[in-house]
Amino acid sequence: MKHRIFHSHDLLQRLPLDAPRLGVDVDTLREAYDWMLAHNVVFEEKGRPTEGVRCYVAYVDIEKRIEHPLARAYYALLRDELPIGFVPLYGLNWATVVDRWRRGWEQAYNILINKIPSHNLRLAWLRIGGARIGKNTSVWRNTEVLGIEGLRIGHNTCIGWHCQIDARAGLTIGDNVTVASHTLMIAGGHDLNAPEFWAVGAPIRIDDYAWITTRCILLAGAHIGEGAVVAANTVVNKRVEPYTIVAGEGAKVVGTRGRGLNYKVGGKGLFALFH
Repeated sequence: MKHRIFHSHDLLQRLPLDAPRLGVDVDTLREAYDWMLAHNVVFEEKGRPTEGVRCYVAYVDIEKRIEHPLARAYYALLRDELPIGFVPLYGLNWATVVDRWRRGWEQAYNILINKIPSHNLRLAWLRIGGARIGKNTSVWRNTEVLGIEGLRIGHNTCIGWHCQIDARAGLTIGDNVTVASHTLMIAGGHDLNAPEFWAVGAPIRIDDYAWITTRCILLAGAHIGEGAVVAANTVVNKRVEPYTIVAGEGAKVVGTRGRGLNYKVGGKGLFALFH
C-alpha cells in the first residue's frame, strides 16, 4: 500500500538528531531509512523550489508489519509526531473498535448534532470525539467535520455556516480566526498518477487573526499566515505569507493588511438560536 500522509521536509537532514533518540548511530539509521524508502514505509517527492524534499509516511498504521526492527521503531517515532489518528489495519483488534467508534461519533455529528441550535452541545460533542477547541470559539450549525481527532482550534475563533472541515490529515486553526460560510478545508487527496489511486494527505494550518472569506477552498498543505486574508472563491494549496491578501487564480497577492490587530471573534450562549 502507498496511502501516505505528509510528515515534514528533508527527513534525511534530521537523521543526526533522531539517531540518538533511537539509540543508534547515523549510518545505521540511514540504512534503516533507505529500507523504509524501498518498502513503502516512507516516501519522498520533489517539492517547490523553496521547500526541498517533501517526505511522507504510510498513513495506514503498518508498524506491526514492518520486519526491520529499527525501521519499525523509526516509523513509530515519526507516526507519533503527527497529531492525527492513523488508519488501523482493520481486523479483530482494539484499534479497529476505536476507529469505528470515532467514525460513528463523527457521522452522528454530521447527520444530527451539527443541526442542533446549542453552541455548547455541538462543541462538547466535538471535544469528546477528540477535537481540541479553545475558549470562546464557535462552530456554527451545519458545518461538517471529518477526522474530529485531528482538529485543533484556538481561542476566540469563529467557523461559519455550512463549512466542511476535513481534519483527517491534521487541521490547526489559531486564535481570533474568522472562517466565513461555505468554506471547504480539504486536507486529503489522491495520487492521480497511480493506478491504485492511493490516498495522499497533508495538514492545513491557519494562524492567528487570519480571515478566510466565503466559499474559499483550502487544500492539503495550505498554510495561511498570521493576519492574512483569503478573498472569496479563492483556492489555496500553498503558504500564504502573514498579513497578505490573496485572491483569484493561483491565490495571488493583491494587497497587504495592517498589523497590530487586536480583536476577538467567537462564542455564543448556551442556546443561541440560529447559531
